[in-house]
Amino acid sequence: MSLLSVRGLKVAYGGIEAVRGIDLDVEAGELVALIGANGAGKTTTLKALAGMLRPAAGTVRYADSDITGVASHRLIRQGVALVPEGRGVFARLTVQENLQMGAYIRDDRPAIAQDLDKVFGLFPRLHERRAQVAGTLSGGEQQMLAIGRAMMSRPKLLLLDEPSMGLAPLMVQKIFEVVHSIAAQGVTILLVEQNALLALEAASRGYVMESGAITLSDSAPALLASPQVRQAYLGE
Repeated sequence: MSLLSVRGLKVAYGGIEAVRGIDLDVEAGELVALIGANGAGKTTTLKALAGMLRPAAGTVRYADSDITGVASHRLIRQGVALVPEGRGVFARLTVQENLQMGAYIRDDRPAIAQDLDKVFGLFPRLHERRAQVAGTLSGGEQQMLAIGRAMMSRPKLLLLDEPSMGLAPLMVQKIFEVVHSIAAQGVTILLVEQNALLALEAASRGYVMESGAITLSDSAPALLASPQVRQAYLGE
């Protein structure tokens, strides 16, 4: 059974249709990649799924409930968390305060403390910098913080938008190691990523998005072997 099922999703900015009637599914426990060039509509899709944009048409079902157009603060309570493109940390709060903000919907203090320790286990650097103001962190550290903050809500579905963007290769490797670790814990992940090779190596299945439409969908190994994908996204 699909944890996330999207049918005929359309999203428009004014009169411009950015997402043109897409279908996609993510099964419980899967890591699914959504790849495509800049401007393909990937981020717009995630924002609509996360309740930050209202769809113009179509349906979004999550855990057997219709969540089409449900606001993001309600979706967090249902287990849907977004790590946005550009990280979006609270720049004037400390690392620890940012992480605690991720648990604002919860009142189980002992469990929150345990989850904070888990995040610090995933990201030892955040533990070292827990009293540091988030706006002074490096880009990679802010990406760690954004992921950690999302994990503090105990998501069932994690929407990851361009986690490798603008990061040095060693930091990208670390971020993807953590993505694998989160997936291994049973968290379902929909990953939007421009680096098609990294995304498809991490995922079990993938979708290719072009000009607001899904043009290919298959297992990750099949997409990695596809001449169309290799020429357009892997530089061959």
